[in-house]
Amino acid sequence: MYDIRLSKEADRALRRMPRSTAAKIIEKIKVVSADPYAPNNNVKALIGRLGYRLRVGDWRVIYDLNDELTILAVERIAARGEVYNA
Repeated sequence: MYDIRLSKEADRALRRMPRSTAAKIIEKIKVVSADPYAPNNNVKALIGRLGYRLRVGDWRVIYDLNDELTILAVERIAARGEVYNA
């Protein structure tokens, strides 16, 4: 199981959204951290940069994996139309 590390931006996004939505996103991140390379249709590798995106409804979670340290680093959590703009 990978350790989950949230960036300040991702943590702030979770605190600002409704609790039920935040709980759903956290649960999906925990599922991915248990086995990040398991076939999952809601996870795709990003094109043009390192990292992955996890789809949770209309929300997107951008994260990167460090296999040596077993860390899943969540970089950004945002709505579908906003997550790729930064």
